[in-house]
Amino acid sequence: MSSITSIAEAFFVACETGKGWEACSAYCAPDATFSAQAEPLLEVKTLAAYADWMKGLMPVLPGCSYDLKSFATDEARHNVTAYAVFNATHTGEGGPLPPTGKSTSTDYVYSMQFDGDKIVHMTKIWHSGLALKELGWA
Repeated sequence: MSSITSIAEAFFVACETGKGWEACSAYCAPDATFSAQAEPLLEVKTLAAYADWMKGLMPVLPGCSYDLKSFATDEARHNVTAYAVFNATHTGEGGPLPPTGKSTSTDYVYSMQFDGDKIVHMTKIWHSGLALKELGWA
């Protein structure tokens, strides 16, 4: 059995590179839940929907990337936390407006809760308002 750290890391990479639920589902319970106190994600309640939301960003923000700053496992509480900075420029078609050419570097945290070797819930901590403003979307 893989450690929750390696499972979380594989999920993180698949999600952040826009592979969608098809690739992310191997690391998660089928009914894994999702939460975020960020306006664009308020209606997103499943990890499947979030993974596909991230996939949908890739054509809008081509060339986007992340800079992983911290990755920590809390074995006693069965969770893994990742802190990263998402870097993107709106040059692709789609999204709320035509391409703005504006960029963001936005901090975010994933807190991935495990049951055994599967992610059962993930919370994203992200200041979406600032990121949307920097992209020219708000």
